[in-house]
Amino acid sequence: MFSQEMIKQKFDSWSVLFAGLAVAAVVAVAAQFLSEHYGAPAMLMALLLGIAFHFLAEEGKCVDGINFTARTVLRFGVGLLGVRISAELILGLGFELISLVVLGVVLTITIGLLGAKLLGRGWRFGLLTGGSVAICGASAAMAIAAVLPKNENSERNLLFTVLSVTVLSTIAMVVYPIIGRLLGLDSVAMGVFLGGTIHDVAQVVGAGFSVSQETGDTATLVKLIRVSMLAPVVLIFAVIVRSQGMEKDASGTRPPLVPSFVVAFLMLAVLNSLGWIPDVVAQFCSDLSRWALLIAIAAVGMKTKLKSIFDVGGQAILVIVLETIFIAAFVLGGLKVLV
Repeated sequence: MFSQEMIKQKFDSWSVLFAGLAVAAVVAVAAQFLSEHYGAPAMLMALLLGIAFHFLAEEGKCVDGINFTARTVLRFGVGLLGVRISAELILGLGFELISLVVLGVVLTITIGLLGAKLLGRGWRFGLLTGGSVAICGASAAMAIAAVLPKNENSERNLLFTVLSVTVLSTIAMVVYPIIGRLLGLDSVAMGVFLGGTIHDVAQVVGAGFSVSQETGDTATLVKLIRVSMLAPVVLIFAVIVRSQGMEKDASGTRPPLVPSFVVAFLMLAVLNSLGWIPDVVAQFCSDLSRWALLIAIAAVGMKTKLKSIFDVGGQAILVIVLETIFIAAFVLGGLKVLV
């Protein structure tokens, strides 16, 4: 039995977090409203609106809750992404196209590391941008940032990456279907191109179904295969960081070898593959994940000053643009060989 004092302490600890969590949730709802009524990407709107409320993260009742939301709610949302993945879904695409998608992810991350090194950016920035472009945009950026050791530029780089991949995804959603038509891609090839190159899931769906039902279905399938690589990639990053003795961040904290949200992602993917998660539950968890990530990105925006984004520099923009061009060119080249 819990004593009255223990219950009071628990209630007090949660009440401290509530204000910041509630503010981030309100910003997320506003972002979703703008997305539904004006066609703006919800993630981008949440980020920009969050930046406008940066003062709430500096002092006052919301600080602890905003920090909690940007960290814990984020991990919760990423973990729930596992309900979208199943073995049947992945195997349905065929070995050759799966290999193309997986190789595209690996090479894009490699290009990110090389580009960051050549242009004088840190390895953390290369992994963060390369992984977000290669896998699933803002969601991947936040998941990867959670296992990288922190330094004074970590939050700035995360915000820049989320903002950049969201903007690039929106541009790609409009431009890539036009490129596909000019190249004469059929419905399936177009779906592989869109799903294999556009960063965020929402923009993949938008671009795919704007072409045709078949293209939309194929694009979504290919994109989810990229999403399925999130957990193993994050796990590999965590192991490498540890093996190279870089596991302690600026505060001396060691990230866990296997983050709990990665374990949750993998467990949900396995359960979904076995058919043990009812469709209604899977849909609920998927929607809950999307809202958790939207609320978390609003909190990330609140934690960062707008000026810090502009301090990243032109080299950082060049790195993420090169990664985007590379994965698009690689997938198109692979399609020309395979199709």
